[in-house]
Amino acid sequence: MWIHPAVVPYLTAFAIAAAISWISIPLVRFWGLRAGVIDRPNERKMHITPVVRVGGISIFLGCLCALLLVWGLGGFVDERGQPLSSAKDYEIWGVTLGGAGFFALGLADDLLQLSPMVRLLWQLAIAAGAWVVGVRIEFISIPWWDIIRFPEWVSLPITMVWLAGMANAINWIDGLDGLAAGVTLIASAVIFVASLFVKQPSAALIAAALAGGCIGFLRYNFKPNSRAEIFMGDGGAYYLGFTLAGVSVLGLVKSVTTIAVVLPYLILAVPILDATSVIFKRLQRGQSPMKPGKDHLHHRLIHAGLSQRMTVLFIYALTLWVGTLALAVSGMPAGGTYAVFSTLLLGYVLWQVWRRISSPTRK
Repeated sequence: MWIHPAVVPYLTAFAIAAAISWISIPLVRFWGLRAGVIDRPNERKMHITPVVRVGGISIFLGCLCALLLVWGLGGFVDERGQPLSSAKDYEIWGVTLGGAGFFALGLADDLLQLSPMVRLLWQLAIAAGAWVVGVRIEFISIPWWDIIRFPEWVSLPITMVWLAGMANAINWIDGLDGLAAGVTLIASAVIFVASLFVKQPSAALIAAALAGGCIGFLRYNFKPNSRAEIFMGDGGAYYLGFTLAGVSVLGLVKSVTTIAVVLPYLILAVPILDATSVIFKRLQRGQSPMKPGKDHLHHRLIHAGLSQRMTVLFIYALTLWVGTLALAVSGMPAGGTYAVFSTLLLGYVLWQVWRRISSPTRK
């Protein structure tokens, strides 16, 4: 089977991340059981048996090894196929090392149960470090009008909120088997396609590795006929969220086209809107936004009568739908076709949801 040479780096990043994530999870699970790093059921959580909660180690190792290998093989190049400039190098390392920092912070929380304020301060500090090396939101677009550029004193807090906010948003939706990893897989696949469209191959490589890491993890986290064998924990969720946010900045927000700047906010609309809704509701009740609760989208869907699996599949379909809408809005060839098919899929899933909620025999 003939494969175009230009595709090889992306396939390599995806395959290596998937393979390492897949193969290492049994070892990580064994260590987690021995070390007692277990997520135990309580009134707020949806699982009913203790589960190892450090599966994010496998996702992180898979993605990191894949990116380092592709880097060593010279796979990171600019849109002309030339070696990256020093500034672009710093941006790639900013996402890579920033992701490592968020993973380490989340793993520390999995092991030591850090306070919310300590976690938040470290998140903002790591996000600020990524900004220093070039992972920056430097302008915002008003679609079909103009781009407004930010001074550095505005760019820094906006970037910090985006990077830390997405890390927490993915962590907050990590409440059902397969939910956070599946949403990240779909979003990273859409970012991969969009990054190639706007000629940002380095960002596409990171997105490919991220998708591979999620595929390998889902083998053990979203099983057809049984419960998850392992959870990603805060380490995995923080890593996925930060990397999604970082790669969207490199691949899309830095694009010179006005419409490309809004793409990440459309692609990641589901976790963004869920997190925003929860924050406002908790503030209205006089609660801390960091306080754990059962007021996220997946909690409300289950309360309405959906099964956990149907809830996950619905959110998958919703994530795919907003992602393909983003591709259609960007003017990408066949983007409209993808949006039509995803709309039909979402319509079918909505019909299934309505049937289950309205059924008189539902439990």
